[in-house]
Amino acid sequence: MTTVLTRARLAGRRNLVCTATAIAFVLVLGPALRVMGQEPAVRMIADEGEAAGYWPRWRGPSGQGLGTGSGYVDTWSATESVVWKTPVPGSGNSSPVIWGDRIFLTTAYDGGRRVSVLAYRRSDGRLLWETAAPQGRTDSGAHFKNGHASATASTDGQRVYVSFGPRGLFALDFAGKILWERDLGPIEAYHGAAGSPLLYRDRVILYQDQYRGSFIAAFDTRTGRQIWRTPRDANTGWGTPIAVRVAGRDEIIVSSQQRVQAYDPERGRELWSCGGTTYEVIPTPVVGYGMVFCASGRAGPTLAIKPGGTGDVTATHLAWTSPRGSPFVPSPILYGDQLYMVNDMASIVTALGATTGKTLWQGRLGVARREGFSASPVAVDGKIFFTNDDGETFVLRAGATFELLHVNDIGERTIASPALVDGRWYIRTDRNLYAIGR
Repeated sequence: MTTVLTRARLAGRRNLVCTATAIAFVLVLGPALRVMGQEPAVRMIADEGEAAGYWPRWRGPSGQGLGTGSGYVDTWSATESVVWKTPVPGSGNSSPVIWGDRIFLTTAYDGGRRVSVLAYRRSDGRLLWETAAPQGRTDSGAHFKNGHASATASTDGQRVYVSFGPRGLFALDFAGKILWERDLGPIEAYHGAAGSPLLYRDRVILYQDQYRGSFIAAFDTRTGRQIWRTPRDANTGWGTPIAVRVAGRDEIIVSSQQRVQAYDPERGRELWSCGGTTYEVIPTPVVGYGMVFCASGRAGPTLAIKPGGTGDVTATHLAWTSPRGSPFVPSPILYGDQLYMVNDMASIVTALGATTGKTLWQGRLGVARREGFSASPVAVDGKIFFTNDDGETFVLRAGATFELLHVNDIGERTIASPALVDGRWYIRTDRNLYAIGR
């Protein structure tokens, strides 16, 4: 009886957390989300239910880098506010994903000849298991900021889904057993593969742009069966798709070389495309105010697109463009009324009015450095956090003026983006995994 009551209390607490999380997402995005109980015309398909209380995918349950709740510390170092620290073997740039008391990462050894999934216990950082993928193809090339384990995993609380590019797509259970694997075919991308898998209903969706054979595909989460695969004509790009709901229609959106494209998640057919991006595109789009915001690679333009069209919508659905200053690697973040981006070619952060594209302010984050940022920003408790490759996190107050509050130096190279759950930060560096909090 005691056990039953304890489980009931825990379930009740988790339900309260999930409810609070859902409410917090509404408050964070303000008019970009529900108003008077009505669904917005355009919204990111975020994680719901129990998943909303964790960090189950790239950029968290919102898909946009938004933390919820309060109580997150905003100052730390390699020793200050460290709850625990544990070494991470091998090398990899994938970000932590979290469900329950589990943290999942990927890593690589011997130049990608061996790749594996790691599971840590969230409460104390203990490594619980490591599962290596079967031997197979290795990336023909990998940029020093990419490597062979850059794709962040996704989880639905039952399985962990991991893409290792040319090695294949895998699903594991929470004990580390490989449940299924699917060969994606040869992948010839000159900096290696990097895009993270997207969970949408009963399928895993990912895309891969490369020299030959670019594609977007969907696989059954339970069996790994390929549901559809659509060829693409782009030959370079390392992004992650998003799922949006547009007036009752769902769309899978890909921001990549020269164009942003939307696909039908059921059959994989292209719905619309919008021109304006540049050649090398990495940032993941964000959504709000009836638009999808797509940052173009290497300080190119930023596009605000109204989804839901048909065919080439460049002349009809492009709400605004900002000519230059987009990030090359980090994704933008939409928080309140502003769209924030760091130009990692110059270490300059820009805040744009989300509805207009007008530049509100700019500020420098540390020393000007070419390609000095890789981690995507996160926002929580009225603040925006940008982390550079040296492990310095710049804490800015969200708003219409530039206000730098703190600079936190963890002292280790940091390429991965952080995860935020239950008042704690989880940060992967090139050597360690940190839990930061009180």
